[in-house]
Amino acid sequence: MMRSQIARAIMLVLLAWAAAPAAFAQEVPLQDKPFAEHKIVLQLSDADARKQALVLSVANNLLKAYDPDKIAVEVVTFGPGIDLLLAGSERRKQVESLVAQGVRFDICLNTVDTIERETGKRPEFIPAATPVQVGVGQILFLAENGYTVVRP
Repeated sequence: MMRSQIARAIMLVLLAWAAAPAAFAQEVPLQDKPFAEHKIVLQLSDADARKQALVLSVANNLLKAYDPDKIAVEVVTFGPGIDLLLAGSERRKQVESLVAQGVRFDICLNTVDTIERETGKRPEFIPAATPVQVGVGQILFLAENGYTVVRP
C-alpha cells in the first residue's frame, strides 16, 4: 500500500516536472478586446529610427482609421528593435500615449538577457512595455490566434 502511494507521488512529481518547461515558455495572454474586428501585430526587429517612427505611425493610423475598441494592435520588439522601449528612448512619450489608447508593446526578454550577458548590465525598459520571454514566439502565438503580422 505504501509503495503504491510513493509511486503515485513520484509520477505526479515527474508529470509536473515535464510540464514545467511549457509553463515557463508560455506567451503573454491575448489582449482583452472582445469587440475587436481586426487584430494586427507589428514587428520591430531593428534599431533604425525611421522604422521606429514608421511602426508608431502605423499604430497611430490604425487607431484613427478604426474605433480603438474594434482593433487590437500589438507591437512586438526583439533584437535591436527593443531600443524603442528602453527607458532613455526619444520616443517614450509616443509609446506611452499609444499604450494609453490600448496598443500593447512587447519586449523580448531573451534580447534583454543577451544584452545583460554581453555588457554586464541589464537594460532598463519603460514600465509600459510588456515583457515576453521570446519575441518571435509571441508573434507566432498572435498569428496562430488570428492576428495579421505586419513588418513596416
